[in-house]
Amino acid sequence: MNDSRRRRTTAASCLAVTGALLAAGCGGEASGSSAETSSLKGTPVKVMVWNPEDTQGSAQPGVRLTAQAYEKWINANGGIKGGPLKVLTCNEKNDPDEAEKCAQQAVAEKVVAVVGSYSLAGDRYMPILQKAGIPYIGGTGVSAAEFSNPLSFPVNGGTPAVFAAHGRQLVEDGCKKISGVRYDLAAAAIVSQFLTLGATSAGGTAPKDLKVPVTATDLAPQVAAATKGSDCVSVILGTHSDLFVKAYIQSGAKTRLGSVVGNLTPALAETTGGSGSPLEGAAITGYYPPTSDAVWKDFVAAAKGTDIDTSNGANETTWVAFKVLTEAAGKLTAISSTALVQELNTTSGIDTGGLTPPLTWNASTALPIKGLDRIHNTTATELTIRDGKIEWAKEGSTFVDVRKVLTAMSAG
Repeated sequence: MNDSRRRRTTAASCLAVTGALLAAGCGGEASGSSAETSSLKGTPVKVMVWNPEDTQGSAQPGVRLTAQAYEKWINANGGIKGGPLKVLTCNEKNDPDEAEKCAQQAVAEKVVAVVGSYSLAGDRYMPILQKAGIPYIGGTGVSAAEFSNPLSFPVNGGTPAVFAAHGRQLVEDGCKKISGVRYDLAAAAIVSQFLTLGATSAGGTAPKDLKVPVTATDLAPQVAAATKGSDCVSVILGTHSDLFVKAYIQSGAKTRLGSVVGNLTPALAETTGGSGSPLEGAAITGYYPPTSDAVWKDFVAAAKGTDIDTSNGANETTWVAFKVLTEAAGKLTAISSTALVQELNTTSGIDTGGLTPPLTWNASTALPIKGLDRIHNTTATELTIRDGKIEWAKEGSTFVDVRKVLTAMSAG
């Protein structure tokens, strides 16, 4: 196997681990819709959402809450083709067996789609959905099957796009010597691979790849290694990025920090000084505009008074996925899983209201990398932490597309 083919194969197989770093976790039985009895008279549109809750792993209760908030919001605004949206939920508890049960329940309930969910067990649930012809819309890019199965319709470019864009953003932000800090897991090597790809494509040098033992609690040695001889550090430790920042503050280092969305968070900035935090001005690369942008006004309004973190990437992806469902289903004469799959595969430019560029899953727009060919949206957003909040890095910023960078990798 040549080097470029090995890189492509490794990239596809490692997504499940690195995707968990971006999201910032069953009964197997679906619960009923959260909405009150709707006055809408059209045919109900029944879908399912699953996510891990009540688990020691990466719990994502906000995914369910976001789906239920969208259900309430869309039904209060005319529903889908005059019919109410009905959301069934399932707790997959970070357990592949339970995720499989959720998929079986989706088939039994004859849902038209599984929308905006979160699970690492794509290799277990996607074959079940594929056999039943049920599309998986959105997801959160934390399992390799989401980027390879023909019934999967991801709304963002996952690990490849966001880390390639992050490397590029750091270099264009003036970083000349970059250190990337990630967990010492073989699968997490994909983080370094795409970070390097982005940095070098922008004319920078390959970042220093520093590994953190998964059991480490004192990251002083890693802080010392990362800041020595570097002017920027990309912290990619998921919800444990706070351990690095704590040790960084204690070290007195002044090296600039950055990361992809879900690692250096507004909450972490708030607990480390707010506008005076060392995270102030950090280069943050995301999938979507910041939630302060007007394009999120409906989500922000729907989330008001709930426990939904609107800056959480998994929650944002869920909202975007439901926007896709609404837009695509609204064009159908009769809404069914078969008709929905056909619509998604053939319609160009599905509108998400500016949350993403217009989305297309035509064969001609697929990313030409084996195992990643369900990626069609290769854009990312360049953000920063300003006054303790995530905002656009620059006034007038918009989506940046790293398709050429990723395509060059597949050719080389």
